[in-house]
Amino acid sequence: MIKYIGSKRALVPALVQITEDIDTGLRAAGQPGLRTVADLFSGTARVSWALKRRGLQVFANDLNAYAATIARCYVEADAATHLDEARRCLALLDALPPRPGYVTRVFCEDARYLQPANGARVDTIRAQIRRWHEGGAIDPVMRAVLLTALVEAADRVDSTAGVQMAYLKKWSRRSFNRLTLRTPALLPRAAHGPGRAWQLEARDAVGALAALPTDLVYLDPPYNQHKYVGNYHVWETIVLGDEPATYGVARKRVDCKTRRSDFNSVPRSAPALRETVTRLVDEVRGHAGRPPLLMLSFSNEGHVRPDALREMLEPLGHICQAMWAHDRYIGARIGIHSPTGAVVGKVSHVRNTEHLFVVVPEGWPPEVVQTLQARAEGWMRCDQTAPTRPGPETSPGPETSPRLVRADTPGSPRRRAARRATGAPRSTPR
Repeated sequence: MIKYIGSKRALVPALVQITEDIDTGLRAAGQPGLRTVADLFSGTARVSWALKRRGLQVFANDLNAYAATIARCYVEADAATHLDEARRCLALLDALPPRPGYVTRVFCEDARYLQPANGARVDTIRAQIRRWHEGGAIDPVMRAVLLTALVEAADRVDSTAGVQMAYLKKWSRRSFNRLTLRTPALLPRAAHGPGRAWQLEARDAVGALAALPTDLVYLDPPYNQHKYVGNYHVWETIVLGDEPATYGVARKRVDCKTRRSDFNSVPRSAPALRETVTRLVDEVRGHAGRPPLLMLSFSNEGHVRPDALREMLEPLGHICQAMWAHDRYIGARIGIHSPTGAVVGKVSHVRNTEHLFVVVPEGWPPEVVQTLQARAEGWMRCDQTAPTRPGPETSPGPETSPRLVRADTPGSPRRRAARRATGAPRSTPR
């Protein structure tokens, strides 16, 4: 999957474990386990893919076309029905001769996101995918699979630090590699039913979920003012297949100026999130006729403070909270530079804290809460007041909560004591 700021790659095992703990609690209560989950801000679909692999029926949603396309690939497409055709189509596309076009001119010559030779391959491949789709040779799901393969191939040979607000001043080593298509890791159809993917504003997606039995909803909303369509505008253009006017050195799409979300706004993000979670509990029902469980992850750098998030969620049900410390995105750690490359600013901090809230609404058996509480040892904090500091509901800066780590991580006191005793070097997490 593509490089992505805010990726939940490191958090996915914990999210999957929580769903397994919930199933344990349901079985202890003599009830069937989870069947359907929704991912309301799916991004690269890492979480959706992992939950589908668990056998759950997944409903994925994202506002941006590139993310909705990736979700359609990994959630709607199934190996049995799409894998062979995808391999055949990708082999044909990979063999096409390159023909420079819009992508080459704008993103490789006017800018430096891809080497021109690879840009010409993107131009050729996306044009062929469009012709196949418009001519009826492939359906929308297969189009999503092929476009996902193209975006992932371009991501492997790009020349950025991981976001497209800028490109590197010198070509990255990987950019000299040939853009090569690979078949996306399609999964078998989930045991509980086929997945679905939408491209909707999150609150509109709540309305779509109201018509479908949904047992659990995961929310990972934007944390700050930086719109993801601006961070990944090249992928948006490749997926849309258009040739928009651009602006600035980064050659962003002009509609990056006008496409807005309340979740990126300092004054509107908290009300938008409050409306979303409240409507989920009020309007959506799972297979047992009760409101869905909610899992919400949020960074301490977000517009909404962790203590304000907890206060927002408390009326909705029993709350369990976890926190993980992690390195900040590399672009935030290398510092601020002028157009000439000179360092002009200082890095304020190099680590963030990721907060995860699990809300168990009324109607769920107490055994579910008990299994989540049993997970408390090492990394989960259940129904305890999160570390806070006085302040408003929203804040642009980092929070000063202490770092909490899992008991078995390389940075934990247990591991440090073991290394001192044995003289072993510090392990490097993947």
